[in-house]
Amino acid sequence: MSCDSAAESQDLTEADQKMLISELTKLEAEIVSLRHVLATKERRCAELKRNLGLTVLVGLRQNLSKSWHDVQVSNAYVKQKTSAAMSTMGSTISRKLGDMKNSATFKSFEGLVETIKSRVGGGRELGNDCLLSSAVSGISPTGNLAWPPDQCKNSLPSSQLQLCPSKQAT
Repeated sequence: MSCDSAAESQDLTEADQKMLISELTKLEAEIVSLRHVLATKERRCAELKRNLGLTVLVGLRQNLSKSWHDVQVSNAYVKQKTSAAMSTMGSTISRKLGDMKNSATFKSFEGLVETIKSRVGGGRELGNDCLLSSAVSGISPTGNLAWPPDQCKNSLPSSQLQLCPSKQAT
């Protein structure tokens, strides 16, 4: 008790003190009675749950299930799962592209492209207007070049000349 409370209790008349003590006693008795009623109701509740097959473990499982559901639909969890899925997908794509690059088919194709590039682009810029048309039309079914790139103007069929605009006028 603080000094102010002690001073106030001394200022109370004897009748006021008796009245407050009586009210305090009644409140304490009511609290005890309410605790007894609550304990009785809790026992009855437990008995009803037991009769219905609702044990503590069932209730706990239901609470955990609901909590887990709440976590799964939360924004943070969804963002984390999306991030993990994107990361996994990126890793898988990267691995598959690496596998593809190391495959015999890709290496064969890569070798063919290098051969075409070296034959077509020998001493020329890669941006040469005739590079595409010679690469498209100049490869035989066996994968060999049908003619040297210097003969692009004279060897292309007239339908392919449109792909070589710089060579049309000459």
